[in-house]
Amino acid sequence: MDTREKIVSREGLHGIIEEHRQSGKKIVFANGVFDLLHVGHVRYLQAARAEGDLLVVGINSDASTRKLKGEGRPILTERARAALVAALKSVNYVVIFDEPDVKHLLREFQPDVHAKGTDYTPDTVPERDMAALLGIRVAIVGDPKDHSTRDLLARLRQPNDARDI
Repeated sequence: MDTREKIVSREGLHGIIEEHRQSGKKIVFANGVFDLLHVGHVRYLQAARAEGDLLVVGINSDASTRKLKGEGRPILTERARAALVAALKSVNYVVIFDEPDVKHLLREFQPDVHAKGTDYTPDTVPERDMAALLGIRVAIVGDPKDHSTRDLLARLRQPNDARDI
């Protein structure tokens, strides 16, 4: 599938999810800003995909990212970030959203699993109450939070200091 075909509207995603659900597939939903894609993002999404049959990734819009991360962010536009995430083999579909969290998307699409990175615990997932209400299992996935875009940006401003991943 062409990467551009993996980036869908919320309206288009309804039919896609329903089709996969009808064929018995387990739907996993992950989300994030994904500004300056790094190895932590890749490992998070690979682990999220392992939780089910179809991985849908929500990408914060440019406006939502500015509200969450502050001025100067995002570095890349929402379309560029969506294209990078969609290019990953583990990702089936990408949808861009404006809300500060994904409570509305969980209610709208009702995936089987909501995957969050290891910077969360089951008690700190912002959408945990909504997930519980809807019967959505929350999975904490990925490698330890040793990678962040904030840290990467800080390192880019320093002399060359390459590290092993």
